[in-house]
Amino acid sequence: MQALKHMDDAVKITRPKVRVRAFRAIDEPETCMAFVQGHADVLTSIGIKKVTSSKHEWTANPAVFVIVVEALDGSRVFGGARVHVAGGTEYLPIEQAISKLDPTINELVWQYAQTGSGEICGLWNSKDMAGYGLGTPILIRSGIAIASQLGIQTLFALCAPYTVQPVVNCGMELVDKVGNKGTFYYPKLDLIATAMVLNDLLELSKANADARGEILKMRADPDGFKLVDYKKDIDIDFKLKVPNLDKWNLNEIIDSAYQLFLESQSKKAVTY
Repeated sequence: MQALKHMDDAVKITRPKVRVRAFRAIDEPETCMAFVQGHADVLTSIGIKKVTSSKHEWTANPAVFVIVVEALDGSRVFGGARVHVAGGTEYLPIEQAISKLDPTINELVWQYAQTGSGEICGLWNSKDMAGYGLGTPILIRSGIAIASQLGIQTLFALCAPYTVQPVVNCGMELVDKVGNKGTFYYPKLDLIATAMVLNDLLELSKANADARGEILKMRADPDGFKLVDYKKDIDIDFKLKVPNLDKWNLNEIIDSAYQLFLESQSKKAVTY
């Protein structure tokens, strides 16, 4: 028994530990820039050099919330995702990406934004963490978990093919009213993006049991939830309670969303 105890201690010492943490973009500019650089590096490595959601403007948007996968001491960022709430200082990334292809996206977003809506976007994972299971499923579930803290009711996503099933597992549905039944050639002509939406962010009635159960646990204990995966040899701590939400006012953001919608309609009128 003593030998087994020493073996367990050795495993604990060598097992990598990381943290999945949430914060407002405007509160941590340095971490945001680490996110920007890491995301850009990943996109460049797969031949994508220009994506609307990878611009830097979101770092100053008060309606953006960031999730990072980082070292416990905060010295490195290994991946991340963002939740943009409709409103703030810019259009949702899904609007920026496809409004020129289908301007009805602005109207659709405003329909949802009137009761509080947003988008999960900017998912990336560094090669350093490849194989540890820190990619799409965990980041999507974490994004949905923190979105409930913001008071919003629905959540969009513009998905690459490999992210469609993970968001479907979380209860998202196809937005077939835009594009070619919900699909677009984006960000390149040889890549297809699919517009998805989570219509019941709080209830998650269409999520599968595994995804729903994990998201509900994250919500119930945002700073205490842990994942210990012995198959992938990693420990993951979660700090998903967003600081400074006493400064967050969803009604003001909805007002901003309305102004952005009016702006989009005036631009469309000029175009016509």
